[in-house]
Amino acid sequence: MIPDFRVVGVHAYNPGPMTGRGNATWLIPGRTPVLIDAGTGDSRHLADLEAELDGATLSRVLVTHAHVDHASGAPAIAARMPAVVFAKMPWPARDSRYAVPWEPIADGASFDAGEVTISAIHTPGHSPDHLCFWEPRSRTLFCGDLAVKGTSVVIPASGGGDVAQYIASIERVLALDPVRLLPAHGPVIDEPAKLLRSYLAHRREREQQVLAALMAGDTSADAVVARVYQGVAPALLPMARESVTAHLQKLERDGRVRRDGDLWTMI
Repeated sequence: MIPDFRVVGVHAYNPGPMTGRGNATWLIPGRTPVLIDAGTGDSRHLADLEAELDGATLSRVLVTHAHVDHASGAPAIAARMPAVVFAKMPWPARDSRYAVPWEPIADGASFDAGEVTISAIHTPGHSPDHLCFWEPRSRTLFCGDLAVKGTSVVIPASGGGDVAQYIASIERVLALDPVRLLPAHGPVIDEPAKLLRSYLAHRREREQQVLAALMAGDTSADAVVARVYQGVAPALLPMARESVTAHLQKLERDGRVRRDGDLWTMI
């Protein structure tokens, strides 16, 4: 770490089946305070954020992506702190759900944050607008939903998820050689390369499992899920179906399977 780079986790108070213990939003205090992700508007999150700011004025909220647990708290922050600028990579189909003016972020854009400068890294796959934020001197990456220690990341096919893009994003982050990842869910990731390489292996394995299910005669996403995700908690089955569908869509683009309505077959 570098002496002038301090980061404070501010819990969003939104536990649930998909969010685990809830989101971490990350405050970079200092000369230009910046918050990574907006939470969901819980009053306790806002109170904790104000306490950590200790009288300082929040400059920006940089949102990693437009999923509700990351972006929906923006209006509540705006109501409490009207000088804040909200920014994210555009996703017009989702951004309009949140009643704040969004400043667009492009890949590679830089921002003063605390006492350092961070840059936006476009990492689609979990969502089309997904961004990570990179502090190069400490080699710290605010990774949003790119990675979660102890589990894999859902690729929601109906919500803009894309397996091939996710794999490319993992490879892009690996090339940065980060020392630590600060995720939106779960603990800090202190061995990034090990986890990210395991994600690449997991996606290769899942693709082979989907192909094996098709070769065994399963032709619907639900049938593939039933074979591949045996024993998974019922509450997680919809997300399993999203990931399986995302893999099927990748295989279709790769020319290995074909789709006829809701049915999938090998070519």
